[in-house]
Amino acid sequence: MAMISIRVSEAEKDWLTHMAEFYGTSLSDLIKKYSMEQLEDKYDTLMAEAAYKHYQESGQKTVSMQEVIDEFGGFKE
Repeated sequence: MAMISIRVSEAEKDWLTHMAEFYGTSLSDLIKKYSMEQLEDKYDTLMAEAAYKHYQESGQKTVSMQEVIDEFGGFKE
């Protein structure tokens, strides 16, 4: 397994240690989990923005749910 070192102030280390204890996990797992989640969220946001920009530039149009129901039929009750 690879190892990455980060430098933090003593106050930051104390706070991170407190948070790891609060969540019942190791300091390493806490930092890894929350760093990865934030990076994944940011990546998802950037990909969604790129996909939306591509959609806008493509000239495609959306249709309303009512148009879909009219064309393909509605829900049977």
